[in-house]
Amino acid sequence: MTITPLYAGPLALLYLILTLRVIGRRRTLLIGLGDGGDADLARRIRVAANCGEYVPLALVLMALVEIQGAPHWLLHLIGTLLISGRLLHAYGVSQSPEDYRYRSTGMVLTISALVAAMTGTFTLGVVQALG
Repeated sequence: MTITPLYAGPLALLYLILTLRVIGRRRTLLIGLGDGGDADLARRIRVAANCGEYVPLALVLMALVEIQGAPHWLLHLIGTLLISGRLLHAYGVSQSPEDYRYRSTGMVLTISALVAAMTGTFTLGVVQALG
């Protein structure tokens, strides 16, 4: 497996950056748990959490597609959709006021990556099972 890690690394870095933004805001406000009613901290928490909710499943599916021998173009498509989607979503939601164009485009790209990976995993699995 050589392609999935090319995307896992930058996505882990994105998650780390988003997490550090939460930690920084918590330290500034001296809030250890929750958001303390601070809208900016609440937004940062959700941006990081949203990344943590979607990326792991997408990477697992991507790895399964790669293990099953998917063509490289499909893996790069999934990875590019996922990274682009996560970056756009994080940017859009991080804005105040929120920029829904980036947020919605980011979600469309993220869901497209999930659908492509899910379809690839299922299709390649069926082909190999019937093989």
